[in-house]
Amino acid sequence: MLSIRGLQSYYGAVHALKGVDLEVQQGEIVALIGANGAGKSTLLMSICGTPRPRQGDIRLEGESLIGVPTHHLVRRGLAHAPEGRRIFPRMTVLENLRMGAVAADPAHFDSDLERVFGLFPRLKERREQRGGTLSGGEQQMLAIARALMSRPRLLLLDEPSLGLAPLVVRQIFSIIEEINKRDGVTVLLVEQNAYHALRLAHRGYVLVNGAITMSGSGAELLADEQIRAAYLEGGHG
Repeated sequence: MLSIRGLQSYYGAVHALKGVDLEVQQGEIVALIGANGAGKSTLLMSICGTPRPRQGDIRLEGESLIGVPTHHLVRRGLAHAPEGRRIFPRMTVLENLRMGAVAADPAHFDSDLERVFGLFPRLKERREQRGGTLSGGEQQMLAIARALMSRPRLLLLDEPSLGLAPLVVRQIFSIIEEINKRDGVTVLLVEQNAYHALRLAHRGYVLVNGAITMSGSGAELLADEQIRAAYLEGGHG
């Protein structure tokens, strides 16, 4: 579904991605793990066109995304829930969800709204509340729900567990699994929480200093001694 080959991205003079190759098959959850500054968020942002890669190719269902305007990607079935949530704090929950549905067929709005409220009952309770007054966990739920309102076939999730309490983290990962299994949404998940990410993922990649250093099934990476030492037992990769 998503194929990345030889991806080179820069922030000014900083070489952030150094020839990344990555595949996501339809129906998979693929985890990308790595330390802070490894280039994980840069990879997701490069898929969305900012920064624009200097070399390499990104293909979604066989069609190149290089040079495609970001707002056109939504119509191709791609949605991105970015790091830091980036909801509209002055808008209500319902208004945020309407913004997520801008590129979707209006005929599906009511059914899509009920679908995300089924996944996130707390948002239904808060539908008239401003986004900025929600808890951190509720804001993360809203960021994912807003992305789902565009009816994506591929969902990019950037650090969905960041800064959340353990109970909320488990809820978020359970919902990601449900989105994948029940709705058939393919997921590329960027996470520092390697344990939760690899337990959930069908496959995973390890990114170190802008380059992929390991890949395998989620179970294989969880069992690998180097991964355990670097990401699961207090190491820093």
